[in-house]
This record gives sequence, C-alpha cells and structure tokens, in this order.
Amino acid sequence: MACDSSTCQSNSGCYKREEEPISSKSSDSSQQSLCVKCKVNEPVSGTSDDGRFCRECFRSNLYGKFKLAVTSNAMITPSDNLLVAFSGGSSSRVVLQFVHEMQQHARKNFDASKDRSLPVFGVGVAFIDESAYHSVPSYEIDKAIEEIRSIISNLDPPAKQLHVVPIENVFSLDSLDGRERLKTLVDSISDATGKEDLLLYLRMLALQKVASENGYNRLVLGLCTSRIACHVITATVKGQGYSLPADIQYVDARWEIPVVLPLRDCLAPELNMLCHLDGLKTLEFSNGPCSGINGLVSSFVKLLQGENPSRECTIVRTAGKLTPFHFNRIPELNDSNVPLATRRRQKRFNLKPSESISSASFCPLCFSPLSKSDLLSLSNIESCQNYDILDAACCSSCRFQIFPKDPSSVEHFLSVLPQPLLARAKNCSNGNYSSRRKQILDCLLSESEDET
Repeated sequence: MACDSSTCQSNSGCYKREEEPISSKSSDSSQQSLCVKCKVNEPVSGTSDDGRFCRECFRSNLYGKFKLAVTSNAMITPSDNLLVAFSGGSSSRVVLQFVHEMQQHARKNFDASKDRSLPVFGVGVAFIDESAYHSVPSYEIDKAIEEIRSIISNLDPPAKQLHVVPIENVFSLDSLDGRERLKTLVDSISDATGKEDLLLYLRMLALQKVASENGYNRLVLGLCTSRIACHVITATVKGQGYSLPADIQYVDARWEIPVVLPLRDCLAPELNMLCHLDGLKTLEFSNGPCSGINGLVSSFVKLLQGENPSRECTIVRTAGKLTPFHFNRIPELNDSNVPLATRRRQKRFNLKPSESISSASFCPLCFSPLSKSDLLSLSNIESCQNYDILDAACCSSCRFQIFPKDPSSVEHFLSVLPQPLLARAKNCSNGNYSSRRKQILDCLLSESEDET
C-alpha cells in the first residue's frame, strides 16, 4: 500500500515532537542526579541545599564561605595568634578544622618562600568547663576533656595548645570558693532568661581572660547563621535592638581581644553534614533545656527553617542591613613589624568611619553599647545612691532580667559579681559623672541639631 507523502511527513513530525520531550526529560533527570557544580559526581544527601553538591564540591563551597569571610574582613594576618573557642559542637569543630587547614597552607607557603618574610599565625584552643553550675558528673567532663585532647593532638603540625578553663575562674578565687560564688550569683537571678544570658556573659569573660593571659590577639568563635538568626529574634524580643548590630558582624573589637566570626555565612545543617562526611568527632553536653526566651526562639526559628530552608539566611541578611558600630572592624595596624601587604589588605577591607556609628558607653554587665535613652538615664545619676547608679548604668535588658528588683538585695548581688564586672560597676559609681554628664549631653544636643 502506497504511503501518502504528506501524511508520512505529518506523522514523522508528530513522532519527533513526541520523542523530543521524552529525551529532554531523561536528560533533565540525569542532570538533576549530578552535582550542580562539577556535573560529574552524585550529590550528597542531606538538606535541600546540601543535596545539590557532591562531597568534594560541598566541602569546597563551605570552606569558600569561611575563606571569603576571613579575607574580606581582615580577620587573620600572618603575625596573629588565634584562640579558637571549642565547645565540642559541630560549629566549633568545623571552625577549628578550617583554621587548622588555613594554618597548614600558610606553613607550606612559608617553607616554600625564599625570604620567609611572612610568619605563620599561631593557633590555640580553649574549652570552658561549665560543670560548676550545670552539675555535669565529673567522669563525663573528664572523658570529654580527654576526647578534646585527642582531637587536637590528632591534628597535623603545627601543634596547638589546649586551655581547659573552669568558668568559675572569672572570680579569681580558688575553685571551691569560685563554684559557690558562681552558684550564688546565678541563683540570685529569678528570671530564667537572665540566668542563661549571665552565663553567656561569664563565658565570654572566661575566654577573654584566657586570651589575654596567654598572649592571643584574636578570639575565634564558631557562631553560624543559625545561631545568629536566633540571636536576632531574641535581642529584638528583649529590647536590645540598639545593640543588635554590634553582635552580628564578622568582627567585634569592643573587647580587649577582638572577636571574629568566620562561619557567619554557614548554616548549622551544613556544618553537621560536613562533620558527618569528614568524620569530624563532636561532643554533646546535656546542660538541660532552655526554659526562657532563648529556648522558645530557638524552637520558633527551627520551625520556620523547616517550612522554608532560607528563613535563617533571610533573618541574618535583613539584620545585616543595620548600621554597624565603629568597633565592628579590626583596628588598623601601624606596627612596622607587620608586612606592608598585610597592612594594605587590612586597610582595604576595613569598615569606613562613615559606615559605622559610635558608642562610648557600655553596659557594665553584658557590655552592650548603650542607647540614647540609656545615656539620658546616666546623665541624672549624680544624686542617686550606689544601687541606683548601677541600675541606671545597665542596659534596659539587664535591668529587667538580671539586676535585682529589690534594693536590699543589690549589695549582696554586687558582692558576688566577678572582678571584671565588679570593676565596671565601680566605674559607674565612682562619682566621676559630672564631666561625663556634660559630654553625654553635648553629644546628644549636637546629634539633635544635626537631625533638625
């Protein structure tokens, strides 16, 4: 039977139109099963973002975020001596691993260079033992410390010194008196959120003390996007909106030892996945559930992240639009011993003064910068008693959640404060506010004139 040519052509066209989508679908499905970066290996399983990369590309992408944060914000220079805060979790484990790899790379460049002009930065590790308050069995702490020593000793050279510091050391007393004083101080606070926040402040004091006493000039924390997103919400709920920009930047140099956050752009699920893929050992401590605002916000943000994996990034990116403070950058180095290339790089990536706001006063308890309303309360304290002076010198969050409401218990509260916090409190009640009051009022008046 003869075939009609027009029919044949029509059928042929229909056949092709039917075949092309099938081929396209099979091609798309095969591409979806490959890594979006190398297009060769199969992607790893995990969160929706993790599943797009194979193991090698996923690790390279995560390390790239870390390296970009370090170089873009001049966090680490060859002459630095870093102290990495290690808690045992995935975030601190990954930041320790990445800093170690960066140190190894610097060591290879140093050995390969002829003049060896750029030194290799040093790295130390600090673990804060909080068992004095959380009542963790001593054998669990001893086992955890041995595992931490094993983790650090198994890292390739250069060697890293481990500092195991009980949190009660901030009181500068013997261990028994320090433990009793710590429990007395924390138990004197009725608010559950206030207790958690005070322990956080004491932990920072302990890390600062270790860094200062052992010659470190940078403190590296493993705070990631997930933790910072929770802090953005909690700070907003607690009325810390003014000081919020100070805590979420890559660099925080308001402390004696500047604090850097190289994992600021990394999510907690990504860090957990990397620990699983690379076999990085982590530790978990049962400190009990968070019963205050911090725990509620953490559960809330986790729920949001489950509904939309980009929620945490959106929260941090939105908060990042707030104007940083003048101390949210590494201080410029004028030391002639520092290589010229290092100084130029630091000057290039540092924040410009016009991009930051200044605050000369800080809360004596949490060390947060004080807002205009807090400064106005400071300007009227010359005729107040000591406890009123300290109350006025604190930020609104500490006044509400930490500072005693009953004036009769203030003296006892002051008697158990650790020395660094007590020194700040005494500075607030030393009677030297006459000249400072004038400076504050002049500053506020000049700012109001600029606004009008």
